[in-house]
Amino acid sequence: MEQNKIINPDKQTSFKDVTLNELLDTVYPPKTPVIEGLLYAGTYLFVGAPKIGKSFLMAQLGIHVSKGIPLWDYKVNKGDVLYLALEDDYSRLQKRISQMYGVEGSDNFHLVTEAPALSEGLDAQLEMFLKEYPECKLIIIDTLQKVRKCGGEAYSYSSDYEIISKLKSFSDRFNICLLVVHHTRKMEAADTFDMISGTNGLLGAADGAFILHKKKRTDKEAVMAVVGRDQQDQEITLEFDLEFCKWNFIKSETELWKPKPDELLEKISQIFIDEVKEWQGTSTQLLDLLDGVDMKPNALTRKLNISVDRLYNEYGISYETSRNHDGRYVILKKK
Repeated sequence: MEQNKIINPDKQTSFKDVTLNELLDTVYPPKTPVIEGLLYAGTYLFVGAPKIGKSFLMAQLGIHVSKGIPLWDYKVNKGDVLYLALEDDYSRLQKRISQMYGVEGSDNFHLVTEAPALSEGLDAQLEMFLKEYPECKLIIIDTLQKVRKCGGEAYSYSSDYEIISKLKSFSDRFNICLLVVHHTRKMEAADTFDMISGTNGLLGAADGAFILHKKKRTDKEAVMAVVGRDQQDQEITLEFDLEFCKWNFIKSETELWKPKPDELLEKISQIFIDEVKEWQGTSTQLLDLLDGVDMKPNALTRKLNISVDRLYNEYGISYETSRNHDGRYVILKKK
């Protein structure tokens, strides 16, 4: 498929379009969760009042993702982590993380205390890091204010939307998670997400947000409200462990919804019994293997195009299509 084709190259105002048929016939890379049910590829805000414990939670996330350790009741997919701790120094980070996790280290957790603003080359440095560490799943920017440069339009909707849009464009291009730490405003609000400092442009451009807030500053318990495009809205109650400086799970107000098993994907997964690791063939040949599946070959490939995330994340099967002299064929591989 020719993506982003120009309708009329002689007109600068022409749209870049795809037809619905082209859209349905395209296989897009699967989006894998960083923390299943909680954190996905994209750009997210993590917002809380100053000194509420955001940086401890960021270090906790970094350790868990870099080691593949479950976080509370959530499964974690292991990968490299880059933590831009731009309000800290290495001595403070050493003391903080050793208080939390002792002296057991991780080669997959990378920490930085100085970085340029986004307008001064941050994206280029992040891209270089990702080329060196292609298994990176999570980049934490602590804080947003340290990487933004505001002129006369400081905190306008347009400037807020622009800074997050640039970060989102980066995370989408590399299929990674960018978690951007930010502060709440001093004034209370009826809607928790209206407490984000700045304008609605920040949340409007982001893929989602986490708001950590307490009823009283002296409380050990806090509520983390979660909203996003790829995960369910949640409210999670956490308690701060003063001895080890970790956030512990207390309860969740939302029972995570799980989709029903997909009969087609279940049948495809049965191809990979008896140590089979790869299957290739036409969609017609694939249908011949799937007893009881009544659909046309073209409908099968479109269904798989749409289900690529679920096929990979739930069944561990990657799916792609290719062409040879005989036409288009399907490639399925088991992780």
